[in-house]
Amino acid sequence: MTRGLPAATIRTQLTLPLRFGDGFATTARVFTFDGLVDGHEHVALGLGDHALPVARPTVGDPLAAAPPLVRLHSECLTGDVLGSQRCDCGPQLAEAVRRITLAGGYLLYLRQEGRGIGLYAKLDAYVLQDAGMDTYEANVALGYGADERTYTAAAQMLHALGQEEVALLSNNPDKARQLEENGVIVSERVPTEVHLSMANERYLAAKADRGGHTLPWARGQGT
Repeated sequence: MTRGLPAATIRTQLTLPLRFGDGFATTARVFTFDGLVDGHEHVALGLGDHALPVARPTVGDPLAAAPPLVRLHSECLTGDVLGSQRCDCGPQLAEAVRRITLAGGYLLYLRQEGRGIGLYAKLDAYVLQDAGMDTYEANVALGYGADERTYTAAAQMLHALGQEEVALLSNNPDKARQLEENGVIVSERVPTEVHLSMANERYLAAKADRGGHTLPWARGQGT
C-alpha cells in the first residue's frame, strides 16, 4: 500500500441476489468498509468468481492470482435508478455487472453523485446544460470543479479486499492514474461499450473532448 494511505477494513459482507429490468440475474457479495478517507458509504460488489466470502484477504489469495476485472462506478440516481437518457450511467452499470459476472471481479459503487457535487447541484447543472453549457462547464459555472471525484477510497477498498492489481473496466484514464498513485497496479484498462443515444450525444462528446475519455466514435478517438 502507498505510504500515507490509511488502511480500510471490511466492515460487513453479505450475499445479495440481483435482477435487472431486462431479466438478467446474478448474485453479488456486498462489502461495506470502515476507515474510508472520505467518510462516504461506498460499497463493493464481488461478482462471478469473487461473489464469495472474504475472510482475511491477502495478495497470495488464489482469487488474486489473475487480476480481477474492476469497475469504479459513480452513483447516478437519475441514470442508475430512474433510467435517465441524459447520461450513459445506467447502461454502463448494467454492462459492468454482466461483464464482471462473466470475468470475475468487483464493481465498486461510489457515492459521488454528479462527479462529486451532489444530486441537487447536478440537477442545477442540468438546467444550465439546457441553456447550452456542456456538463463540465455547468459544474464550473455553479462554483464546483469540472470533476471533483477522487478515487482514494476506491483504492482503500481494493487494498482491503486484497486486490493489489486489477484490470480496470473504464474509458476514463483518470481512474487508472489515481489508482496507480494509491498503490493499485492497473494491468490493463478495458474499454466499456459506447451507449450512444440522441439524448446523450452532447454529454458523451463532452466526456471525450473535455474529460479525456477514450470513446472510439468521438473525433476519431480509439480505445
